[in-house]
This record gives sequence, structure tokens and C-alpha cells, in this order.
Amino acid sequence: MLKYNPLHYLPSSEELPDSDDTPVDNELQDLIPGLLKAILALVWANRMDWFFGVDMGVYYDPEEPAIVPDGFLSLGVERVFDENLRRSYIFWEEDHIPPIMVLEIVSEKRRGEYTNKKNLYAELEVLYYVIYNPIRRRKSPLEVYRLVNGEYNLQPQDNPVWLPEIGLGIGRERGTYQGITREWLYWYDDRGSRLLTPEERILQAEQKAERLAEKLRELGIDPNSLN
Repeated sequence: MLKYNPLHYLPSSEELPDSDDTPVDNELQDLIPGLLKAILALVWANRMDWFFGVDMGVYYDPEEPAIVPDGFLSLGVERVFDENLRRSYIFWEEDHIPPIMVLEIVSEKRRGEYTNKKNLYAELEVLYYVIYNPIRRRKSPLEVYRLVNGEYNLQPQDNPVWLPEIGLGIGRERGTYQGITREWLYWYDDRGSRLLTPEERILQAEQKAERLAEKLRELGIDPNSLN
């Protein structure tokens, strides 16, 4: 008797568009999620049970078009399928595991971050919905909502906001990334310390190496002779 496999009758990632082909309104919608992803790639380098998507189509129903968050994090999924990587995030190929966190960056042109997107993420049981609105002046530009009984509750306006199920905090801080100095979103540890970016780690390593080289010179040793 042949075994029925429902996946055989659903479209695969190769058959579905990988985004909605809508250009971002500004660079921040790409750079901010990209920075968060780059930091995770360092601190979770040895973990293979997570995935962070940036401007990637998320398919939750074969009859519906994809929704494309600016960024999203899923836990308990394969970090890498194969060397060709994911084209899209498809619920029925991910054991129906929804993202644990979705990030939306608000620009001057609203895209339903506080209405239809928020409602849909709640229906999909996304635990944390994070909205960053850099053009806000009177209210906090960073809002973190947690799903409770099917509705999103705004979390206390701490900076950072601790996300226990993820084991990290998310917050905002002024810094420099790709030569751009402004306020960015970062990950934080359980002590509230900001995790370093790849650029900062490289700079830190270079400074450490230079201090070591200077010590060697003080001892009369040419650092280049040790190569």
C-alpha cells in the first residue's frame, strides 16, 4: 500500500516566488535586520537549530501569497537545508514551526505594521512582534509585543527588552555599522551587555594584536620575526 505524503501535493520553495518583489522604502529595512542576523551568526556559530530571514517570503498557506517581514527569527528549525540555502520560509517544509520573532521597520510610508500585519502574525502564533519606528520622536521608537491568549501585549519599554524564550535581549543604541553612525538595533545578553558586531570583533582583535606587538617590541623582540 502506498503511503500518502501531503508534502508531495504542496508547492515547494523552488516553485514559489522568494519575495513579493516590492522594493524596500529605505536602506534601514535591509541594514537593521542584516546586522541582527550577522551578530547571531557569530554568537550562535555552533548552533544549527535556528534561522534568521531578511526580506524573505514566508508562506503559511498554499492558497495565500507570502508575507514578507523585514526580518524574522525561527528556532527549532534546520539552520541550513543544503548549499543552495532557502529561497523562502514555507510552513509545511518547516514542520509548521512559525517564526518566534518578527521584525518590521516602519518608514514614512506605512505598510500595515500596526493593522493587518499585526493581526496576521498573531494568527500565525508568532510569539514576539517587534516594531522599530525610527522617525518617532515623542514615543519610544522600539516596541516589543508578546502574544498572550491570541493578542499582542506591549512589553515594558525597557532597553533592552529581554526575550526569555530566545535567551537574548533586543534593544537600541547608537553605534557605527558599515561606516554609518546612527541608532541601530542590537542583541544583548542576560546582563544587559550589548553583543559585539562582526566589525567590532575584528577591530577588537586588531587592537589586541597591536598591543601584543608593542609589548614584544618593548622586550626587544620584532613581532614580524615570529611569523
